[in-house]
Amino acid sequence: MSERHHTQKPCMTAKLRQRSQRANASRRRIEAAAPYRKANRAPAAMTLLSRQPRRRSGLALSWLLLCICLQANAFKRVSAVNLRSFIGCAVREFTFLAKKPGCGGMHITTDACWGRCETWEKPVLEFPFIESYQRVCTYNKTRLVTVKLPKCRPNVDPTYTYPVALRCDCGVCLTSTTECIASV
Repeated sequence: MSERHHTQKPCMTAKLRQRSQRANASRRRIEAAAPYRKANRAPAAMTLLSRQPRRRSGLALSWLLLCICLQANAFKRVSAVNLRSFIGCAVREFTFLAKKPGCGGMHITTDACWGRCETWEKPVLEFPFIESYQRVCTYNKTRLVTVKLPKCRPNVDPTYTYPVALRCDCGVCLTSTTECIASV
């Protein structure tokens, strides 16, 4: 039994000695590379060691950005579901039939203003007997796009120009850009 202890003990000591030697060698390489690191001239062994943490941080950054993008898309989906309770003005995709006399119609999908804005009226004793505060969802910033309508007669200009909403806000209705009075 005592012989067994003697044979196992040297093996364990050898393993511990090997670990210690590896740790010392690694420590010496790091200490030897310290002056080079300051001068931005890391030896090849140190270059490999120093790049691994950067790769991990880059991977972590990529995952973080992916999570943020997914959460932003989830927020868009949620806001699209709550359109009935949405109060404000937003840019939204809209399809309409563009037509003019002498040409065929064309379905156009564009960005337009959509929403509800704060509006109120209250009665007053003097003429016009009502005080009103009426704001509508209207264009704030647009760009114009021109298309050619199909099947136009020879003497008819086929071009059709329409606005694309870039930004929408609640504001006073301007008859120059918006049809303000709805027909009943």
